[in-house]
Amino acid sequence: MKPAFVIAIVGAESSGKTTLAQQLQTRLAADGLTTALVGETLREFCDRHRRTPRIDEQAAIAAEQTQRIATAAANHAVVVADTTALMTAVYSEFVFGDASLYAIGEAAHRRAGLTLLTALDLPWQADGLQRDGEHVRAPVDAAIRAALERIAHPFVVVSGQGEARLQSAWHAVRQALPK
Repeated sequence: MKPAFVIAIVGAESSGKTTLAQQLQTRLAADGLTTALVGETLREFCDRHRRTPRIDEQAAIAAEQTQRIATAAANHAVVVADTTALMTAVYSEFVFGDASLYAIGEAAHRRAGLTLLTALDLPWQADGLQRDGEHVRAPVDAAIRAALERIAHPFVVVSGQGEARLQSAWHAVRQALPK
């Protein structure tokens, strides 16, 4: 079996990553591709522990996200990843001032065949423990872009509301998928 094509969806909080990941997985599966959706490990952590992680828990969350993507990639043609370890690194620096996770986050992210960066054009919405507020979106977006540029990893910005956002992403996916 060929290595899976990994679509990494990254972006600041409340920028539509999870919804977009679910929509893309559904569309790809409808096209007959064996597709896996890898959810956000951080979300599960927060739900399970009813709190946000401490600094000493960040590395394990990043490693688990990477492992889940690798496991899905071993059994599917396409993997849609609702975030990668790179996002854990960005937030670890933003929240804790700890840049130590960038090396593993960037190495893991390089395996993505396509990176979709969700634009900040959706209204901010509260989402339990995972939301710091609208004021963090622009600096987090800048940090993601800087990390992607540092590793020279190309990305496509996905914008628009509703179906237009999905179509923006779908166009990028169709262009990038191996023929």
